[in-house]
Amino acid sequence: MAATLTSLRIRNLALVEELAWVLAPGFTAVTGETGSGKSIIVGALQLILGERAEKALIRTGAESCTVEAVFAVQDVAGLNARLEEQGVEPCEDAQLILKRVFSTAGTNRQFINGSPTTLAVLKLLGDGLVDLHGPHDHQSLLSDAKQLELLDAFAGADALRAKYAGLFAQLNAVTAEHTALSTSEAALEREVDLLRHQTHEIETAQLRSDEEEELLARYGVASNSRRLLELSTQIIGRLSEADDAVVGRLMEIGRLVRELERVDPAAARFTESHLRATTELDDLARSLQGYAEEMDLDPERLAQMEERVTLIETLKRKYGGTVAEVIAFGDAAAERLRKIESRGEELARLEREIEGARQALLEAGAKLGAKRKTAAPKLATSVTAHLRDLGFKKSEFAATLIAHEKPTAHGLESVAFLFAPNPGEPPKPLKAIASSGEISRVMLAVKSSLAAQDTISLLVFDEIDANVGGEIAHAVGAKMKSIAAGHQVLCISHLPQVAALADTQFVVTKDYAGDRTVSQLQKVEGKARIEEIARMLGGKSASAVAHAKTLLGGA
Repeated sequence: MAATLTSLRIRNLALVEELAWVLAPGFTAVTGETGSGKSIIVGALQLILGERAEKALIRTGAESCTVEAVFAVQDVAGLNARLEEQGVEPCEDAQLILKRVFSTAGTNRQFINGSPTTLAVLKLLGDGLVDLHGPHDHQSLLSDAKQLELLDAFAGADALRAKYAGLFAQLNAVTAEHTALSTSEAALEREVDLLRHQTHEIETAQLRSDEEEELLARYGVASNSRRLLELSTQIIGRLSEADDAVVGRLMEIGRLVRELERVDPAAARFTESHLRATTELDDLARSLQGYAEEMDLDPERLAQMEERVTLIETLKRKYGGTVAEVIAFGDAAAERLRKIESRGEELARLEREIEGARQALLEAGAKLGAKRKTAAPKLATSVTAHLRDLGFKKSEFAATLIAHEKPTAHGLESVAFLFAPNPGEPPKPLKAIASSGEISRVMLAVKSSLAAQDTISLLVFDEIDANVGGEIAHAVGAKMKSIAAGHQVLCISHLPQVAALADTQFVVTKDYAGDRTVSQLQKVEGKARIEEIARMLGGKSASAVAHAKTLLGGA
């Protein structure tokens, strides 16, 4: 993912109380005394990229820690499509904003462009933003899986690798289905008996997905029909049938209203209102009469509805929370029963599918293998050339493919990175011969070879220049500067030869305010940078300052 880190804000992380760091493209070096807090920068990046958060990292006396990073994104449309899949707000102004907050109470919150998200989504996104290498990350280079991943990246075989992985998963799925259908006869017979019972029970019920609501409504009325009839009859009596019925009283009221109108013609409106009221009450009485006559007091019909309601509730308890889920369960059970009953045909079909999937997998594996076979010697040549630049003048590096007897999740072969740091020795696996300093340089050589294919824009090197010095240190710095031509490189270093080659240099210092220790980050330029390089060389003597000027001049 093409994205450049433009700013990093840290609050209450370890020795850092408040830090707002603005970064530039190119090669940036971070230096400082041992123990000043340089590693906090890497720790903050790890947090923002979804690594585990420890409460012990929160600054003493603070209740929470916050890390926020802003990336300038090039392919905004592509990134926004990925964010949309995860339910996250899109980037605005071509900026991706990541934020992580965790507290002493154990709460852990993370945000992407202001949207709350999960740690898994943050980590998934982070893996495509930053490639971080520290003193212990070189061990990944000793992993067979990592070596194969690096070779595929160099070969530009990511699409073939993904296609192969999909076919491998498909073959496994069909094989698992075949295995499940090939279980013992006794187990299948028990399953058939159960499936027959389930499908018969659901089919016999003749369920409709839309019947439950209507049935419950009718059942509610029918189960209360006696009381409903009683209430409607009482209302009809009081409206029109009793001696003091409302309708009878309205007739008397009507006589009085008409008398009122004869005395005062302007009172005619009361006659009209009386007529409307009388009509409404007559209609109400007739409607209630019809309602009462339609009331179903058939106990047999009520028992049928009650039995239907009980049946539906029983099926829902056994097969699903809704009628639709019960019907779906019955369909799935019927399909499974069909497959078992036509087991011979189904097994034959699955066997054909397995064979087809295996052939497709082998074809994809052969294409992937051919790509690897072409790329392996080219990678070895490229890494060897970079190792020459890094001080291994007569070393040899090889990428040897090892064929497997059967397909694996990653292909039909694996790769072994072999290394001979000294002439006259045969190349051996990295894990067998390389020291930590050697591994650091091999990793840098591999990253240099992969720079053109690497889609991750920000590469972070945390003291991978440990255990080297002199001209080799200068070569390490030169190699990082070369990578920075196409990437943003952030290097935390203790070597003046490396720091002097950086485009920008920051120094971490440790100060004491009252009884508290605080780490601060400061950009150094001009005289201040010369003094920092001189300090790294061993002091502020005239010779150290002259040497520092020479290093910076050479850079």
